[in-house]
Parts: sequence; structure tokens; C-alpha cells
Amino acid sequence: MKKYAALLASSLVMLSSSCYARNDISDYSIQDALSVEQAKIKLGDEVAFYFGDQKYGETVQDFGEFKTNKKTNAFNKSDLEACQWVFLSAMITLKERALKEGANAVVDIKSNYKGNLTSSNDTFQCGAGTFVSGVALTGKMVKLK
Repeated sequence: MKKYAALLASSLVMLSSSCYARNDISDYSIQDALSVEQAKIKLGDEVAFYFGDQKYGETVQDFGEFKTNKKTNAFNKSDLEACQWVFLSAMITLKERALKEGANAVVDIKSNYKGNLTSSNDTFQCGAGTFVSGVALTGKMVKLK
């Protein structure tokens, strides 16, 4: 009988902790995330980035649309800190893919968190949880004149 009581108690503890799991989806400033010194260093100026419907120059070559979906450890970080960090990781992935394809710009960048495509010139979406935060982006790799 004691075994069943212990099993029941441990099951209740495990179930109750899952009730506290969260996945808060919020919008964060692209400008704020990109103005961090780490972002300036990691992204450099080899590739230009255009979000939402921002205007860009004439396209010489289109390499197609690519997606990135990044996660980061959010434990003991504020949502803002974790989301800016994982956003930078996603942007680095877009930059690396652009360079691999021969592109000099990524245009029409949109958030695509959990398959929910959203377009903004000013903000990106991030899902912040208790232990993990994530950002998913999609963008077109192009060569601009």
C-alpha cells in the first residue's frame, strides 16, 4: 500500500509541475536586439537584412526562401534577454545561409513561430518558456544590385 501511495504522490507532483509550464509569445523590438554590441559584431555588414515590407534595392538574383528555428536555454534569464539572444542566433543562421548561397541580402524577413507567419518592420515574435525560448524566422536570400 505504501508503494501505491508513494507512486500516487510522485505522479501528482509531476502533473502539477507541468501546469506551471509556460509558452508566452510576445513581440520584441528588432532594433533593440540588433543594436546590442554582440549583434553588431556577429552580423557585420556583409549581408543586409530587410524585415517585413521594408524597401530594398533592385534584385539581381533570387536564391529562394529559407527558414530558421532556434531555441535557447532560458533558465535564469529574463524573457527579453533570452529572446534577444535566440533572435541573434536565428539572424546568424540567416546570414550564414545567405553567404553560402551567394546572396548579399535577406529580404521579407518574417516571424514564423509555431507556423504562425507574422510580418513586421519593427518587431519579431519569441516564445518564452520557463526553461526554453525560441525564435523562428523566414526570409528570401537575394543578391541586390
